[in-house]
Amino acid sequence: MAVKFEKVSDGDYLLDVTGYVCPHPQMYTKKVMGKLESGDVLTLIFDNPSSGESIVAMCDSDGNELLERSDESGTFRWRIRKA
Repeated sequence: MAVKFEKVSDGDYLLDVTGYVCPHPQMYTKKVMGKLESGDVLTLIFDNPSSGESIVAMCDSDGNELLERSDESGTFRWRIRKA
């Protein structure tokens, strides 16, 4: 189980924290968002439902925009735009 972070294209990144439980998905997301430029979009993949609340609160606090949320059989795929 390893965290996967990669640049998909210019301004588009992927972070996969599947298999991790709180607080790790939020911590990794916050760390990655800190490295992105304003306007960049992160696709976040995680499977711990309770992490979603923390990530929403973090986005609200930091001013980042949650563009899209999907849940496919317990795997969450969210897209977040950095403020």
